[in-house]
Amino acid sequence: MDVLLADRYQTTDLLGVGGAASVYRAVDRNLGRDVAIKIFNPTTADDDNYRRQHTETMLLSTLNHPGLVTLHDAGIHEDDEGRTTGFLVMELVDGEDLRHLLKRGALPAEDVAQLGADLADALAYIHSEGVVHRDVKPANILMFHSGDNATRLYAKLTDFGIARMVEATMATAIGATIGTANYLSPEQAKGDPLDERSDIYSLGLVLLECLTGVKAFPGPVVEAALARLLRDPEVPDSLGPDWSDLLRRMTSRNPADRPYAHDVALHLRNDTDEHFGGHRPTAGASVAVSALPVSATPVLGAPVLGAPASVAAQETDVVTGGVFTGNIHIPDPPTRAPSIS
Repeated sequence: MDVLLADRYQTTDLLGVGGAASVYRAVDRNLGRDVAIKIFNPTTADDDNYRRQHTETMLLSTLNHPGLVTLHDAGIHEDDEGRTTGFLVMELVDGEDLRHLLKRGALPAEDVAQLGADLADALAYIHSEGVVHRDVKPANILMFHSGDNATRLYAKLTDFGIARMVEATMATAIGATIGTANYLSPEQAKGDPLDERSDIYSLGLVLLECLTGVKAFPGPVVEAALARLLRDPEVPDSLGPDWSDLLRRMTSRNPADRPYAHDVALHLRNDTDEHFGGHRPTAGASVAVSALPVSATPVLGAPVLGAPASVAAQETDVVTGGVFTGNIHIPDPPTRAPSIS
C-alpha cells in the first residue's frame, strides 16, 4: 500500500503485518525523515480492537524512555472505500526484532545481561507510570545500533496494544487471557488479576531463551499456557549460579517471590563484569560489534549521547527527556527516568 496520510506521511515499504495492524516505513514530508507508521485494521467504536487502539495511542502519548519506541503523531485516515482507520507515527528503529535474532541461536551472556538491563529499565519506567505491558516477548523487542560507531546492540520495547493501567478498567472482557502463549505468566494463563510482576515473569522467559536458544514452554497454545501452571521453567545449572538464581526468581509461579524490574536492572548492570560474563573494554582496545548491520536510527529530539543509564545513575548521565513533537506533547518522565541534561 502506497498512501499519503494526513497530507504529510508517505508510506513506502511494508515492514510487518500483525493481527490488528500493519507497519510501514514512511517519509515525513514536513521534516524529511523516515518514520514507522502503524496502520490499524478498520474497526467500529464498540469492539475490543478499537479499544486496544485507543489504549495504545493514549499510553504511548504519555510515555517517554530510551527503552521504548517513541510516538511522534497519531491520526485517522479514510480510504477510497470510505472506511476509516487509525494510525500511529512512530520512531523508526532500523534493526530486527529479537525473535529473528534468536533464530540464529543463543546469545552471549554479556549481551543478554545488557539487553536484559535495558528492558528491565524500560519496564521499571512503565511500571512507575502504572502500566503493565502484558505481552513482553521477542517479537516485541527491537534490536538496533545507536549509530555507526556503536559498540553494542540496544533494545527497545514496542507494541502496547494490550497494555493496561494497573487498577484501571481492562480493555478486554473480564477474565480474558491476553498475551502470547509461550511467554504468558501463570496468572495470565489463569485469567487472574495482574500487576507489574507478570511482566517480570515474561522477561525472565525471554532472557532464558536468549541464553539457551530454546523456548521454555514450546508447543500449541493450550499446551504452552497450561505447562507453566504445572511446573517452573527448566533453568540449566550450566548457566552459572548468578544467572540461575536470578532467572528462577523472575519465573517463580508465585508473583510475590519475583523481583521488581528496578532490582533486575540494577542486578544485571552492577554484576555484569564479575558474574554475568561481561567485561568492559580497556582504553584503546578494539571492540567487536554484533553481525547485525549497523544503521543510524532516527531519534526524537537531542542525539543520544550514550547508553540508557540505570535508575541508580547520577543526573549527569541521563540522556533524553520530554519534548514537543507534532501535535502531541510527551511530558518529562519522573525523577527515576532519564531526562534531557
